[in-house]
Amino acid sequence: MPEKGFRGLRVAAFESRLARETADLIERNGGEPLVAPALQEIPVSENPEAFAFAEKLFSGQVDMLVLMTGVGLRALMEVLETKHGKADILKALAKVLLVARGPKPVSVLAEMNLKPQVVAPEPNTWRDVLQAVGETVRGKCVAVQEYGTPPLEFLKTLEERGAKVVRVPVYRWSLPKDTKPLERAIREITEGRVRAAIFTTAMQVNNLFQVAQEMGLSELLHAALRRLVVASVGPTCSERLAQYAVPVDFEPSHPKLGVLILEMARRIDELMAQKSLFMRACRREPTERAPIWLMRQAGRYMKSYRELRAKVSMLELCKSPDLVAEVTVDAVRQLDVDAAILFSDLLLPVEPLGFELEYSKGDGPLIRPSIRSAEDVQRLKAVDVKSSLGFVADAVRKTRAALPPHIPLLGFAGAPFTLASYLIEGGSSRNFVQTKTFMYKEPVAWDQLLRAVSVCLTDLLNMQIEAGAQAVQLFDSWVGCLSPQDYERYVLPYSRQVLSGVMKGTPVIHFGTQNGALLELMKKAGGTVIGLDWRVSVAEAWKRLGDDVAVMGNLDPAVLFSTTEEMESQVRRILKEAAGRPGYIFNLGHGILPDTPYENVLALVKMVKELSATS
Repeated sequence: MPEKGFRGLRVAAFESRLARETADLIERNGGEPLVAPALQEIPVSENPEAFAFAEKLFSGQVDMLVLMTGVGLRALMEVLETKHGKADILKALAKVLLVARGPKPVSVLAEMNLKPQVVAPEPNTWRDVLQAVGETVRGKCVAVQEYGTPPLEFLKTLEERGAKVVRVPVYRWSLPKDTKPLERAIREITEGRVRAAIFTTAMQVNNLFQVAQEMGLSELLHAALRRLVVASVGPTCSERLAQYAVPVDFEPSHPKLGVLILEMARRIDELMAQKSLFMRACRREPTERAPIWLMRQAGRYMKSYRELRAKVSMLELCKSPDLVAEVTVDAVRQLDVDAAILFSDLLLPVEPLGFELEYSKGDGPLIRPSIRSAEDVQRLKAVDVKSSLGFVADAVRKTRAALPPHIPLLGFAGAPFTLASYLIEGGSSRNFVQTKTFMYKEPVAWDQLLRAVSVCLTDLLNMQIEAGAQAVQLFDSWVGCLSPQDYERYVLPYSRQVLSGVMKGTPVIHFGTQNGALLELMKKAGGTVIGLDWRVSVAEAWKRLGDDVAVMGNLDPAVLFSTTEEMESQVRRILKEAAGRPGYIFNLGHGILPDTPYENVLALVKMVKELSATS
């Protein structure tokens, strides 16, 4: 049994011969199986090609026989035994160089007391057969036992290498006599009741789309499959799915049905999250509507959060993985947003770096002793995030396990400039005089401070990714206090250090407040998604940033204190500016404010979903 299962998700498969076994495997791994046979094998009863092959075999004209499937080899023997004795067939086969595409024909040969001289390596595609035989086919008569659809490209390549190819078709694939189960599966997929689909042969793909075409549902099926987790048993099947423009999300480590289902069940959370609206938008793929999540979506505007905070302090909450998971998941459950962001605080690295941190009522965070000289930078400690901030990774693991599989989890960290500003100011600031003075007067020490902080933050983000976060956000709260010139000189290199150090393939949101003057420079620093505050329009920002980056934003949080009519007007304006372009994520231009009416937050999420689906 897997460590994680399908969690009751509806999983479609299209096996024929192993239909019952497939359903059983899906069910044993926690899924609800929907197995609809997509094909049937039609033996070639009158097979002139097979008998022509037999004549060449007995006369010694065949040099090599490529066996593509075990079932096909058995069928070939049955056909030949209608006219020839079994002992004579085996004797003739023993004189031929036998090539097996994989373990199944090897097993059937063993039953006949025969051994292949060549066995193609995994994943046992026809390309692996070509690699195994190399140029030895030149000038040889090579017979190929076909399976289902003729492997035309394989045959063509053999001929190009100088082989004389003899085709030996043994059986064909066709639609099942009763296509009603397949039709039902297509309807369930297009109606959104299936969350994953498993394909084990290329012909399953062909027949599925053929039936969908006859039902008038091929376009809906194609769109639905792009939203599902699609698993393929191996490269040949994946190639056929690619021909139908269906992306394959998973192939097993070994091209076997049992391995596919077991490994898929273990990774279903990750696979489901990768197919979410949010993750697709991060990759600038088309989405049915704009995904929405909200910065500070777990916070004081929620009664449940206020009740919890009345019992525990901010630091106690952040350092308790169970409480973090509870708060993070509860916000997703209440708001019905498209992504979760780990409840955390950007100042958590302060203590491991060698400073004291406390939160005083009404005054915000206090950090002691603050950095005011170059000598103070020498006090910084090297941070091992796994030992000093391991509770964050534990919180990610617990949160990921508690979230629905289709909801991605974002990790979180403050940006180097913002964290360094807190260390220098000793807390919050309005004008950042101390930070800027240090930055201008002590450029060497500034470099040492920012580099040390950047190493810690990179490790913190990657630890969260390793623990199960599908994406991360780098949050630069105070960067808007800088001019573009100062940002480029004193900040950009360090933000770039962090962003370039994040594990490859992980979407990164790069957000800063009051960043309208810094957009091009923030993009230069890095990030898959650039987050916008409300001081710049989405249309203008995207025009300046270009089409090669996703954009997130950017409703003014204060709008949530207004009327429903005003909220709708503002949402419509922002969606119009986004213009339905791939790569747009709806969010606020900063976090939800503490006294925000709860019902307005719920209304906003519903409003964005409805309006973006029709815009």
